[in-house]
Amino acid sequence: MTAPSHRFAGRTALVTGSSRGLGLLIARELARHGTRVMLCARDAHSLDQAERQLRTSGSPVASISCDITDPDAPGRLLDAVHQRFGPLDILVNNAGIIQVGPLEALREQDFRHAMETMYFAPLRLTLAALADLRASGAGTVVTVSSVGGRIPAPHLLPYVAAKFAAAGFSQGLRAELAGTGVSVTTVLPGLMRTGSHTAAHFHGRPGAEYGWFAAAASLPLLSMDAERAARAIVRAAERRRPELVLTPAAKVGVRMQGLAPAITARLLALVARTLPDAGDTPRHDVQGAEAADLSDLPTWVTVLGDRAGARFAEPRPNTEP
Repeated sequence: MTAPSHRFAGRTALVTGSSRGLGLLIARELARHGTRVMLCARDAHSLDQAERQLRTSGSPVASISCDITDPDAPGRLLDAVHQRFGPLDILVNNAGIIQVGPLEALREQDFRHAMETMYFAPLRLTLAALADLRASGAGTVVTVSSVGGRIPAPHLLPYVAAKFAAAGFSQGLRAELAGTGVSVTTVLPGLMRTGSHTAAHFHGRPGAEYGWFAAAASLPLLSMDAERAARAIVRAAERRRPELVLTPAAKVGVRMQGLAPAITARLLALVARTLPDAGDTPRHDVQGAEAADLSDLPTWVTVLGDRAGARFAEPRPNTEP
């Protein structure tokens, strides 16, 4: 008996933040199932490399360099999709930034940057794409939020605030679009081994902040293989699931938050007290590759995360020869 065709075969997808990390892997998984994929990210060189990598699947792939926080970005992106592939069927809102540090080291502009990247930009793009998605027989929106969009993890407040907003919009959008044929899936991943610790931005005492975040994002018991995560996300979207929580730790945390929010809040407060303070002269926006040089964290702790970053095109920390 012939296996049924994948629901996304022959459809067109736009994946934001897809030059590296999870976005690249989601795009690769869609292409593997016969989806036409438009990649989008800011770095033209990384996009070119990602496009060449995905072409090996045999599915049509194209890319456009674009800053999604630009108010004109939705029009540019949809025009590019239409010119290359035709109407859009699948929108994956994945682009994001990670800012790590204590509240005392954060500025209003850090929160605004996070909200523009992970809430307002996806909002504008989704609203612009709705005409295509309503007309499609497989209209699908995937919003990659985070377990941080359900549980307020310490030292990640701009990220948490933006991801809470993104998750709320995504879940509300599913209710609003009920009966239109458009499916909306909200993804709440825990930590994944993508090498994200080298692309994150650190505030306060960058070396100390890098130490705890890089370890958590690399160790097997706390983080998940990103390729497995990408497969699960595409499978959930194909099956029209409303929500997907990834990693065992994230599932436990989400359940605890729902059943015992007061206890969860106390545990998070205890965790916050163990994390580094801002220091006498807080620093700002130190990228992970530089923060690694300021950290005492042994390199063996992040070896799995570093290997994943090298495979998935994340920037690499400096290492001794």
